[in-house]
Amino acid sequence: MSDTPTVTARGPITRPAPLRQAVYDALTELIINGSLKPGQHLVEAELAEHLGVSRQPIREALQRLHTAGWVDLRPSQGAFVHSPTAEECAQLLSVRAVLETHSAHGAAEHAGPADVARLWELQQTGLTALAAGDARAIVEANAALHSHITHLSRNAVLAELIPQVDRRVRWYYMPIAKPRGTDAWNEHARIIEAIADGDPERAEQLMRRHTANTTDFYCAQIAAMADRGR
Repeated sequence: MSDTPTVTARGPITRPAPLRQAVYDALTELIINGSLKPGQHLVEAELAEHLGVSRQPIREALQRLHTAGWVDLRPSQGAFVHSPTAEECAQLLSVRAVLETHSAHGAAEHAGPADVARLWELQQTGLTALAAGDARAIVEANAALHSHITHLSRNAVLAELIPQVDRRVRWYYMPIAKPRGTDAWNEHARIIEAIADGDPERAEQLMRRHTANTTDFYCAQIAAMADRGR
């Protein structure tokens, strides 16, 4: 049984587990879901008050977040949420693309009618979130759909590797969830259709195109933001 707690990032965290890990997880989730935005100054006292803990575990968590690439520590200035670069995005999403295309291929080989029905349910969840304009719900629905495709691939190695990049993918996807949403979910529908038809090559091709489109969209947005900042 895991001794890591379930952490909510919207208020004081519960303590029946290692506090350092709970604080680290909570701050990571706040960054991923956009509550703490890229470039934002992280004030230890404010974070401690928000999570209902002392400043010491916050300080330790910020050090770990810096090592993991979520936070930048600037001498004499403090901690700031890291601002992902286009290069970082391209590198991570290129790795994700390789993993996801293998997942789609395997899912098309193994998915049964009940599996496909579940994919359509997850698709509808995403469309509902998109219609509501809820970026966080869109991101969660997107992650759930891709995760289920991985599950259907019946590939234990993929199931182990993809979660290692999933949290950062969710972080990158948050700012483009709404503007990219309609195209992304239309692409999801075509992928599901290929999986339902038991066509591994087409499912893989569509997933490759889908991940490439997401990468191009995100990198273009990062470049546009950089231009506006000049």
